[in-house]
This record gives sequence, structure tokens and C-alpha cells, in this order.
Amino acid sequence: MCSAKVVSQPSTAWLAHPYLPWLFFLFAAVLILAGTGLRSPWPADEPRFALIAKEMVESGQWLFPLRGGEYYPDKPPVFMWSIAVFYALTGSLKLAFLLPSALCSLLTLFLVYDLGSRLWNRQTGLVAAATLLFSFQFVLQAKSAQIDAMATCWITLGCYGMLRFMLTERRWRWYFTAFFFMGVGVITKGVGFLPVFMLIPYALYVFRFKQSGPTSLRDIGKWIAGPAIMLVTIGLWLVPMLLVVESSHDPLLQQYRDNILFRQTVTRYADSWHHIKPFWYYALNVIPAFWLPLSVALPWLVPNWTKALRAGDGRILIPLGWVLLVLIFFSISPGKRGVYILPALPMLALIASPYVTEIVKRNGFSRLITVIISALSLVLLTAGVAGLAGVDKLLTLQEKFEVTPWWWFILTGNCGLATLLLVRGKNTPLRWPVFMSLLWVSWSTWGYVLLENVKTPVNVYDNIRAHHGDNIEVGLVDFAEQFILFSPYPVTHFGFHTPTEKQLAKAYEWLEDNPSRFVLTSKNNLKGLCFDSEKAEPAGYAHRNEWVLLSSDSKLEQCTISAEGIPEYHYRPATR
Repeated sequence: MCSAKVVSQPSTAWLAHPYLPWLFFLFAAVLILAGTGLRSPWPADEPRFALIAKEMVESGQWLFPLRGGEYYPDKPPVFMWSIAVFYALTGSLKLAFLLPSALCSLLTLFLVYDLGSRLWNRQTGLVAAATLLFSFQFVLQAKSAQIDAMATCWITLGCYGMLRFMLTERRWRWYFTAFFFMGVGVITKGVGFLPVFMLIPYALYVFRFKQSGPTSLRDIGKWIAGPAIMLVTIGLWLVPMLLVVESSHDPLLQQYRDNILFRQTVTRYADSWHHIKPFWYYALNVIPAFWLPLSVALPWLVPNWTKALRAGDGRILIPLGWVLLVLIFFSISPGKRGVYILPALPMLALIASPYVTEIVKRNGFSRLITVIISALSLVLLTAGVAGLAGVDKLLTLQEKFEVTPWWWFILTGNCGLATLLLVRGKNTPLRWPVFMSLLWVSWSTWGYVLLENVKTPVNVYDNIRAHHGDNIEVGLVDFAEQFILFSPYPVTHFGFHTPTEKQLAKAYEWLEDNPSRFVLTSKNNLKGLCFDSEKAEPAGYAHRNEWVLLSSDSKLEQCTISAEGIPEYHYRPATR
């Protein structure tokens, strides 16, 4: 059969070279850190976390995250703390905001390498780490300042401790370590407890294949001590937060407490109010593309895993069972984002690693990878040439987003085709690593420079500055965090969750008759309720919207909406 044929392949003895792990991790650091400092925080989540971290350093308020002066209850503060620490150390937000994700991803790589080395051998450990490094979603998040790379690191540390305890050493300190990092994971992102699911396939493994005897009373105490350690770790943040809220008698802090403990945990999971997707979303929409190349290898991995499961190989059974439980856990919740399942990817790379060196030799696998690289390269190359040729639809996109990416498309497409032409024969299995390395380096340099102005509202503020100078105040209505983060002016806003009409009504009052105050909002919000759209001053295009500036002269004689009870929040940018 075709799938039984293999590509001519050199010996893998070079994987045993003593310096190879050092070279691999040096390469991984270069790949992940490439471009750090070249770009600013980009939507959707990065400006939010960067703003909160910046405000922590400027205000000295670290226990309760503030977003433009308003409490931010959606996530615990650990990730924001990490950015704030690097910001305080470096004084550069461009450097600080990407470092936590990058360093956590490097640690995740090491954990997978070390587990593979202990469960099999060093060669398998290197293959496991390399498989993870060249998985699309892993590097995508390693180079993003979303919270998920750090959450994945803590969850992987929890899995690491569990597997060291269950399969290699049976030392309780690893079990306790796992629960400690689960606690850290919970106060980073609520799902940090996920490694506890590993106890389910472990119980199956013990009772099905090990026929273990009864557990002693002393051991029962140790089993219970693990969750207790997790709760104590969570308490390092939770207890001070609750004590301060209780003693403050501040209704806003009480609202913060209730939101972060209930609405953002149980309610968000069981009754999500956004990102609603069907049960099969991860299996059909996320895994095939974002878990490349492992998703392509599944037809060859599944038979190998099945054989290992029948043989009672706990090294496969326990992590594989855990990966499936994580996928089911996130699939049950109606609210889904592709990044939620990232924590399962390191364990998937681990259990794939014993078979990767054989799978990459298969003609079927090689052809699939070649087809994927060819398709991506040709799409990019065609789009680049068509853009330079002036195809109307592409020129419309160029004008709308104010970016000309055609030469970058052509370069990246040619890199893919050159990879197919030059990496051949015995080196064919290296096509995907070479292509992904070139893609990430070009994206982290030229791509960052191309999109920097498009992904920030700097051009809007430049237009405002050109017409009104430096000595004004800006009120924001229906906006995202980047409009505070990049503002050179003192900012007032009226609550991120306040209905837009109410924000406009409050902005109407805030303007008073002060000629140094202006309201910045999307043109789409002008519906003749409080402001005359004919007197709105164009401020520029950013984030898929036309933005306008409203002065006191733009006010209608009367605003028909009540602004009673709508708060004001203030943020004054500090220069570091």
C-alpha cells in the first residue's frame, strides 16, 4: 500500500549528539523572541493586558487590576503582574508585553523535552519538543500577549508533576508540585486546574493494568493534601483580595469580587454570552489548521496509540486520556475560542513523539505536508502578484486597511516554493520545520513593520494632534483599550460595559462648553440623539471603523437620553 512506503531517510543518530539540546533551545529562543520590541500591543487582547500592566506600575495598585481607571474583573491578575514586572524593569512596554508569553513557552518546551527524555529517551524528548515548536498554534501564542501561553505553561507544569509522580518516581513531592502549579494556573486563568483530570485515566491505568492493592490511610491523607495545596496557593491572591473588599465597603470592589468569582468562572463556562460555537467546533474548525502538522499525522498516530493502549502503556494512556478529557471539557461549554484548547497541545506532542520519526518518512504524510505548503505558498504568491497588478478587490482592501502587503506575500510564497524545491530527497521531512521557521521570521520582522500602524490607533491621534495640538482632553465612547493605551492626552470614559447611547449622553454632559474637551467615537454611533453628525470632525480610519471628533459645537440643543447614574473614569498617561 502507498501508506506503507517510506521516503529515503538518513540515520537519526545525529539526534543523540550531546550539544543538540542546547542548539535546539537556542534556536527555539531565537524563533520565539524574534521581533520582540518591533511592535506594539495589537487587538484583540494585547492592548487590554498591556494597559492594565502599565496602569499597575503608574498607580501602584497591583491587587485590583484597573483598565483606564475602571476595575477589570474578567481575569485574575497574575498575567498582568508579569507584564508589569517587565515594564517596571525595562521601562519599555514594547519589550515587556511579549516577554511573559515567550519565556513561558520556552519553559513549556523544556518540560515536554524533559518528560519525553524521562519516559522514553533523550532523542524522543527532542522530537517531542521539536514537534511542539513547529506546531502552528504553539508559536502563534508564544508570540502573542494573550493569557493562554502562560496558562498553558502552568497547566503543563501540573501535568509534568503528575506524570513524574505517576510514571517515573512515585515521589509525593511531584504530586504536590503539580497541585501548586494548578493553583498558580487558576489565579492566572480559571482553567488552571485542568491537570487534575489526569487522575481519571491514571485510575483506569492502575485498576486495569496494575491491579494495585488498597491505599493506606497515610496515602489517603497525601492524596487529599494535593487539592489542599492548590487551594492554599489560590488563597495567596484570593484571601488578600477578599479581605480588602470586605473592609473597603466599596460597592465597586464588591462588584469586582462577585464578577471574578462567579460570572467569569461558572457562568462563563455554563452559560457563555459570546463566542458561541457548536459542540464540534474544535474538532472541525480548530484542530485541522491550528494543530498542524500533528493534525495531519493523526491517521498514523491513532493506530500506534491503539496498540500502546492495548499493551497497557501508561506513557500513552494517561496523557492521551487527559487530552481527550480536556477537549470534551471545552467542547461542552457553549462559549468557544480556538485558543482555549492550547493547553492540550504539549501533551499531544509528547505522546506523538515516539512515532514521529517513522511517520515523517511515510510517503502519504510527506505528500500531505507538500500539498499544504504548496497551497499556502501559491495563495500568498497569487495574492501578492494580483495586488501589484492592481486587481480591484485587492486594491479596495489595500485602501481600506492602509497597508500594502503584496511584496511580503510574494516573499513568503516564494520561500514556501523554494523550500519544496531545495529540501528534497533524504531531507524531505524537514520541509515543514524549514517553511514554518521562514514564515515566523518574516512575519516577526517585515510583517510586524507592515501592520504596526494598521493595528494601532496612532494615525487617529496624529490627525487630532495636527488639528488641535497637545493641550486637550479626550472623552472616549464605544471604544477598545488601545484608544486609552496609545492616547497622548488625558482620557475620560464612561464604562466599558455601559450601553453606547448612555455613554453618548454622559459625553454630552462631560463636554459642557469647554473648548479643550473633545469626544472620540465611531461614526456609526452618530444617530442624531445627542450630537449633530454634520458637525463631526473626521479623525481617521482604525480598527474597521471611521472615527470622528465631537466638540461642544457638535452638541444638539438637547440630548434625548438620560445619563443619570453613568460613571466617569479617568486616565492620565505617564511617560516612562
